[in-house]
Amino acid sequence: MKYLMLVCVDPGFKERDPGAPDVEEWVKDNDAKGIRLLGDRIRPESDATTVRVRGGEVLLTDGPYVETKDLIAGFDVLECADLDEAVAVAAGHPMAWHGVIELRPFWADGADGADD
Repeated sequence: MKYLMLVCVDPGFKERDPGAPDVEEWVKDNDAKGIRLLGDRIRPESDATTVRVRGGEVLLTDGPYVETKDLIAGFDVLECADLDEAVAVAAGHPMAWHGVIELRPFWADGADGADD
């Protein structure tokens, strides 16, 4: 099952936990296992553009649309057997130690979400 792993950082973060894993090692290990299919950092929220269409008109807003404490800093696409494996992979990411990791499953092939 594929999962989108959103890597979020607390903007008030000051000091890295000395016991936190190294991100380069996390990437290398999960790439080697074939779990991490894709991932990258993204530009800060100040570079975001929010797009909405209302009444047929395209409306653009600089920055994120909603105020949040945790800001998305990057993402990874994971291929895991189940949620338990995805949680274990996410828990090994350094940002789980001083930020937030959000996991969202992809729809199964052919699923339209009508039942959820």
